[in-house]
Amino acid sequence: LMTAYLVFDALKAKKIDLKQTLPVSERAWKMPGSRMFIDPKMQVPVEDLIKGMIVQSGNDACVALAEAIAGSEESFAQMMNREAKRLGMNSSNFTNSTGLPDPQLYTTARDLATLAAALIRDFPEEYKKYYSMKEFRYNNITQPNRNRLLYIDPSVDGVKTGHTEAAGYCLISSALRDKRRLLS
Repeated sequence: LMTAYLVFDALKAKKIDLKQTLPVSERAWKMPGSRMFIDPKMQVPVEDLIKGMIVQSGNDACVALAEAIAGSEESFAQMMNREAKRLGMNSSNFTNSTGLPDPQLYTTARDLATLAAALIRDFPEEYKKYYSMKEFRYNNITQPNRNRLLYIDPSVDGVKTGHTEAAGYCLISSALRDKRRLLS
């Protein structure tokens, strides 16, 4: 979520453009876990990387975007921590763009709710466009959004799932019912 927040901020500041293509580093290509299967021999459009990051939970897409915005994933993590403090996320520390386990990476449900609410508030068009997508096809591979609530409740419009051995299954969900937004 924080990676997406900073990507949307970079788009707004015109540091990157949706149609711009980005290189794929060896590091991004070799990311473990969920991936969108980007190829280091190709340039990938920013918009495809955004969809891969959000819909497919692509760790490879997160790293490619982080490197494009900050030069390195380590520098991007510093940006993430500065933004977390600005948003009032006082119980979080980021060490990477993916959320993959690291002894120094931590957050709380409250901080993630703060972040999700800020993402929806600060980037409503981007949120509406990407977070309710039910699938994304890239590199001849179609992957469904892992947020199954999108399929069973028409008022659900996001947000994000996650899974690691350390944290187990995680979900931040949001629904818009009439004019009332519910976030859990």
